[in-house]
Amino acid sequence: MSQHRRRTPAKQTKQGKQRQVLVVAMAVALVVVAAGVSLGLWAASGGDGGVTGPEARPSQGRTAAAPHGTSPEGSPSPSRSYALSKAPRTIPAVREHTAARGPGWRPTSGNRVVVDDPALADEGRLIAGELGMTYEGEKDDRRAGDLRLALNEDKGANPESYVMTVRGGRVEISGPADAGVFYGTRTLKQEVHDGGTAPEGVVRDEPAKAQRGFMLDIARKNFTADWIEDRVRELGDLKFNQLGLHFSDDQGFRIESDSHPEIVSQQHLTKAQVRKIVDLAESRHITVVPEIDSPGHLGAVLDAHPDLQLSTAQGSAVQGAIDISEPGSADIVDDLLNEYADLFPGGPWHLGGDEYQALVRSDPEASFPQLASAARERYGSGATVADLTTGWLNDRADTVRKHQRTPRAWNDGFFRGTSVKAAKDIQVAYWTGKEIGARQPAEYLAEGRKVINYNDEFLYYVLGQPQTFVYPTGQRIYEQWTPRVLRGTTAVPERYDGQILGGSFAVWCDLADSQTQDQVAAGIRMPLRATVQKLWDPGEPELSWAEFRALADRLG
Repeated sequence: MSQHRRRTPAKQTKQGKQRQVLVVAMAVALVVVAAGVSLGLWAASGGDGGVTGPEARPSQGRTAAAPHGTSPEGSPSPSRSYALSKAPRTIPAVREHTAARGPGWRPTSGNRVVVDDPALADEGRLIAGELGMTYEGEKDDRRAGDLRLALNEDKGANPESYVMTVRGGRVEISGPADAGVFYGTRTLKQEVHDGGTAPEGVVRDEPAKAQRGFMLDIARKNFTADWIEDRVRELGDLKFNQLGLHFSDDQGFRIESDSHPEIVSQQHLTKAQVRKIVDLAESRHITVVPEIDSPGHLGAVLDAHPDLQLSTAQGSAVQGAIDISEPGSADIVDDLLNEYADLFPGGPWHLGGDEYQALVRSDPEASFPQLASAARERYGSGATVADLTTGWLNDRADTVRKHQRTPRAWNDGFFRGTSVKAAKDIQVAYWTGKEIGARQPAEYLAEGRKVINYNDEFLYYVLGQPQTFVYPTGQRIYEQWTPRVLRGTTAVPERYDGQILGGSFAVWCDLADSQTQDQVAAGIRMPLRATVQKLWDPGEPELSWAEFRALADRLG
């Protein structure tokens, strides 16, 4: 009995300690739960203006993932925390993303798109329709689920730059101009594609190159207006900003003309169709760049005006070449340039200037005495056919300059060693290094000229693959090309980068029936995406080609 009593205090002491441990454990659990709730509420609110320290480091083109913790309504859940967000996956990739914790954002039917400036109404209506939201115009109040478009005061910034902030269940896209805001909406559209979520955090983005183009040869092959409009929509979503239309060549003249209806091909675009294309392009911040190539590639015009066709000393007609010694030649080309100035209201104008057949002869002056005579009469006794041809280019530049246009011409329309020099403001569309007297890209750059990259080694999609052309692949562009690779596969020195305005992927229809227009659309799909990625950010891409291609397939 006494032994049992001695054990009783010891047993009671052990039970007391167990109770104390249990009480402490419950208290700790309550603290942890309270802290979890507090953390969840902090993450949902954005935490006093955002994450600081290591978690706030910007990511460059990182892989996107939908943030954890999104409730069915897309609103923050106070009972859980969120993983640090990852950068969105888009084409082209965003250049900077500052991660944050939060649910991200998804568009919801009935939620608003609002703007702080009436200049953004078109962008607001477009994205509202694309995301199934309601456009409500200018509003000062903030509501859950809002998408707000705003113009900021950063007037010195790149007008195509934007900042997109996803925080607290809302999105704001701001930029110094409407173009940048538009590109922000393209990023958002890709982020939420097919039910996705725009990740929490801040995107800061801008293009490396100001000119991001796609050129289409509609002269050799008739493309329908609907097909061209589809390409405009595709280009806009990819942040291209130029569409070149080469609509006059030996095989056809493809846009209605009032000044010279006799030159227009049976299959052509009406001016009403072109205006619709131009209007659609403008709504996507795309400038349509027209090209009436001269003094070569004018066969369709010369079919109706054979008296203006260039002939050799022996009387043989030269295909596609107009006789630039004839006053009527300048008249008809200037008529057309002036006529179409109102139809194409953008800044750049492509004058062509390439492959003038008079200059592929070993002795142009002997082969074309009328050109040699005109050159001497205008420029002096030592003037050559190349001088006369350069004067022709300068004269056409004068014509479009009167309409406040910036002229450009193919690089083989510029000649070495002439007494007449091409005007300094004529930009060089560099496409080849295979012409007679070929000049390295650095020659043009050393002269201070501005250059647009059309490198035929990477960016020429030539139907039927004639001569040495092969259909370009997106992978080769993605992995090997940059805007500094102007000729072949070698980049020009970095010091010239600022003179390279951008680049353009080009479709040429040398063998027009080799592909249908739908086959063309399929064939250029990945090359277009690779090209704009490298124009937006010429650095080494974050994604492998396989990952990039898979992303393109997911985005559609």
